[in-house]
Amino acid sequence: MSKNWLITGVSGGLGRALAETVAQAGHTVVGTVRRETDRLDFEEAVPGAIGRVLDVTDHAAVATAVESVLARLGRIDVLVNNAGQGFTGAIEETAPDQLRQLMEVNLVAPLAFIQAILPAMRDRASGHIINITSISGFRPWSGTGAYCASKFALEGLGQTLAQEVRPFGIRVTNVMPGGLRTRFNGATGQAAGHIDAYAETAHLAREALNRSDGRQNGDPAQAAQRIFEMTEAPTVPLNLLLGSDAVSMATQRVAEFPEDLGRWGSLSESIDFSKPRPFLRH
Repeated sequence: MSKNWLITGVSGGLGRALAETVAQAGHTVVGTVRRETDRLDFEEAVPGAIGRVLDVTDHAAVATAVESVLARLGRIDVLVNNAGQGFTGAIEETAPDQLRQLMEVNLVAPLAFIQAILPAMRDRASGHIINITSISGFRPWSGTGAYCASKFALEGLGQTLAQEVRPFGIRVTNVMPGGLRTRFNGATGQAAGHIDAYAETAHLAREALNRSDGRQNGDPAQAAQRIFEMTEAPTVPLNLLLGSDAVSMATQRVAEFPEDLGRWGSLSESIDFSKPRPFLRH
């Protein structure tokens, strides 16, 4: 059965690749972009697709856009929260306003789309919400703290949402890509401040992104195809890793956690009224 997809951020990268994949499979795609020129380019590149110029941080406009799509198509089967921004810089260098703006795009905007679309999905007792997070939302790395924080938050939002809407027949998946060969690295923002002391730690993140730009292992077309294949499966994962680097980073993080748990587990449990105070070994 043909489905209606709403994908945010389709001017390029994974969003565009996913829109192309979905359209080629015979489904209807509505994609959001930030400029009219991007809308025209999108509709020309993806025949049959519908482009919407939208500021995803304008919550009233998001609600209106979703209502308009529902009026036109009747339903939205799959929502993909793909629009997002990158950011590098040490935590000490990051201005609070920069963090707020990043959270508006990477966290609050997806929330606005989710809230706008859920009533219709609940009424139909079906739907699939996909949040494009990042492996950096599971295993953070120096110099990307603000970005990692926004993706950590989106991970938590999606995992909680999955529990809340499962009884309504709505599915939720957090997709955690590694590096994809898109323009994302070059468009990544930077912290307002600059502190020389971080030259050998946090500042290496920007250098790493610049070196890898255009040479990332992840193929966005293949990533898009795998996401689409996942949505067609009878059951879907809560978390979907994409890329060998994502798998490697997740494996490292999973290995780190038991070490802390094993060494400090007795101390962790000791705050219960029924537990004796542990003997600490240094």
